[in-house]
Amino acid sequence: MKPASLVRILCLVALVALHARAGSFALQDGDRVVFYGDSITDQRLYTTFTETYVLTRFPKLDVGFVHSGWGGDRVSGGGGGPIEVRLRRDVFAYKPTVMTIMLGMNDGSYRAFDEKIFDTYAKGYQHIIEGVKEALPGIRITVIQPSPFDDVTQPPRFEGGYNAVLVRYSQFVKELAEREKLNVADLNSPVVAALEKAKNTDADLAKKIIPDRVHPGPGGHLLMAAELLKSWHAPALVSAVEIDARAKKVADGKKTSVSELKAGDELTWMQLDEALPMPVDLNDPIVALAVKSSDFLEALNQQTLKVTGLSAAHFDLKIDGDEMGSFSGEQLAGGINLATLPTPMAKQAAEVHKLSLQHNNIHFQRWRQVQVPLADDKTTNVQKAARDLMAALDEEEADVLKAQRAAAQPRRHQFQLAPK
Repeated sequence: MKPASLVRILCLVALVALHARAGSFALQDGDRVVFYGDSITDQRLYTTFTETYVLTRFPKLDVGFVHSGWGGDRVSGGGGGPIEVRLRRDVFAYKPTVMTIMLGMNDGSYRAFDEKIFDTYAKGYQHIIEGVKEALPGIRITVIQPSPFDDVTQPPRFEGGYNAVLVRYSQFVKELAEREKLNVADLNSPVVAALEKAKNTDADLAKKIIPDRVHPGPGGHLLMAAELLKSWHAPALVSAVEIDARAKKVADGKKTSVSELKAGDELTWMQLDEALPMPVDLNDPIVALAVKSSDFLEALNQQTLKVTGLSAAHFDLKIDGDEMGSFSGEQLAGGINLATLPTPMAKQAAEVHKLSLQHNNIHFQRWRQVQVPLADDKTTNVQKAARDLMAALDEEEADVLKAQRAAAQPRRHQFQLAPK
């Protein structure tokens, strides 16, 4: 083989490997993620949704999460202390391998664009990146273009609106990411697009996605989590099963194991998926509207069942003996998304999410109610008592984390399709 041909082949192999890495999920076994930001991060909603997605989609992955948002924060810090204190106590102390940063909502001062205010933001943000990189060499940072101020469902408060200011701040964040070789997630424009679509569907309900125009409810936070996850190359697929009823065989299966298929008047089989669906409360009308107005299901929550070669027109689907719904043969042949149904898998995932919230509540108590007010600048006895209490809360949180990981492990289920 000529040297030039060999070089071309090696370059092609390297290019293929690069694309493969680029498309793989960003988090790795052993990672610790710190979410840093202001009150929107402090709500612990998009962050806990993200955590639960990772636990349920990658149940074998050992990844830890720390939620370090503080209401009112700017790039200079805020109620939790100046930026150096916030970073040292609330980020560096946890030795994260991954950090997300979302700041900007407060930095723009809720007024028309002001060059001097923007310069403070830009310099302060640059200072944060430099400080984090110096303290934690090799850390993987995702900078987040700030979530929107709702000028869609309600009229702007001044000409152009405050979200237009945040869009300019977002552009700076994107440019900073390019310059510093950081990952970037846009939590503004996709949420705005969803708000516009939701407004066209139900204008009154759409206002409740971000009820105070700043702090989203669960529906808005779910969309924000989706954009962060997409920036991490999160996969859409939970599992996919295709059964050929006429041939009495499993035609295809992805991220799952199907066994004991029996095909007669009805179909039964056992199924063990490799992951759980992302739990989404579609009974909440605001969440349902947000999901309907976005690509959340298509992009992140596909747990498909496809059955062809059926003889009857309609079928009842049961999982572990519980009714999941009735479907036409045409629907089943085209494929249904189990992630939209109240399946045992979805209920299990909801339990995982409860444990995500529980361990974060314990950490919040430790951090905001003990560490910050009591651990420093107090008498020796108070400091010792605070340390003992923090250690006890850490132990309690560790127990919840073990339960969370155990709850995320998929279980085997019996499926039954019976003609109506």
